[in-house]
Amino acid sequence: MVARDPVRRCRHPQDHRAWGTTIPRPVRVLRLDHRCRRTPHGGGTMSKILAFGASGPIAGLVLPELARRGAHVRAFVRRPDQRDPALAHGASEVAVGDLADASSVADALTGMHAVFYIAPVDLPDQAAIGQRLVAQAVHAGVTRFVFSSVIHPVLSLPNHAAKAPVEQAMINSGLEFAILHPGVLYQNFAAAWREITERRILAEPWSNETRHSRVDYRDVAEVAAIALTEDRLINGTFELCAEAKLNRREIAAMLADVTGHEVEARRIDPATLGPRANALRPMFEHYDRHGLHGNALTLRAILGREPRGLRAYFEDLANGRC
Repeated sequence: MVARDPVRRCRHPQDHRAWGTTIPRPVRVLRLDHRCRRTPHGGGTMSKILAFGASGPIAGLVLPELARRGAHVRAFVRRPDQRDPALAHGASEVAVGDLADASSVADALTGMHAVFYIAPVDLPDQAAIGQRLVAQAVHAGVTRFVFSSVIHPVLSLPNHAAKAPVEQAMINSGLEFAILHPGVLYQNFAAAWREITERRILAEPWSNETRHSRVDYRDVAEVAAIALTEDRLINGTFELCAEAKLNRREIAAMLADVTGHEVEARRIDPATLGPRANALRPMFEHYDRHGLHGNALTLRAILGREPRGLRAYFEDLANGRC
């Protein structure tokens, strides 16, 4: 991340890729790759799981948790070159397809007991595609659907409001469901790590003073795996946040302590981001005034331990452990 391209530094707190990035979305013919890193075993009635986003640095964290529980995971990826990352994350097999192509999704759902779904950041018509996926899961005989949504989908903000119709479709589907509402992800700092360590700047397009509830997606991944392989979270909606609600100045001070050098907390003026950021202006304005707040009680209760802290995540980043 460099100062020359502020739009690429401007990231939605829920997403793991830079805003302003456009990835072509050709429709692909689905192919199944049955190369296995292990012999699938056990896992109970939810043992065959279709996982979306399986090759990525966020949803890919769910696969190791499922593998530890003995689940057989079919990873759904968009490009053939994403097969190996998905297998490395713990997939037993890989389906190459496109969420926008209903036939490839239908093929991938064949024989699956459960679905883990997270919408790609660049997915157009996100609400409609998510609703269709729920209907396809019902038609395919899937029993359980776990959706990694976003905290406060009732907000009329980019990447929030598009989740609510998918949640409604799940609730009305007759499927066993679990809806996850993670706060702002610690993992967003990974993409900015070079700027933090080399330029010594932590910058986002909203106030330095507003506070956000954050969470390590490794904890969310553990909750997702529990929801997919156990029964105790069936038909629940779960706000998932760690305890601290820090502003950017406090986070910069924490980073300075971990890295051993000063880090400047800086607000990017949204007016400097250009037309590609226009759709995100309501989000920036909301965060400028209100931040994004949640509660740690639910995550602590599900995990039976304290959620991972932000300082520990920074220490992991600094030592190459994530």
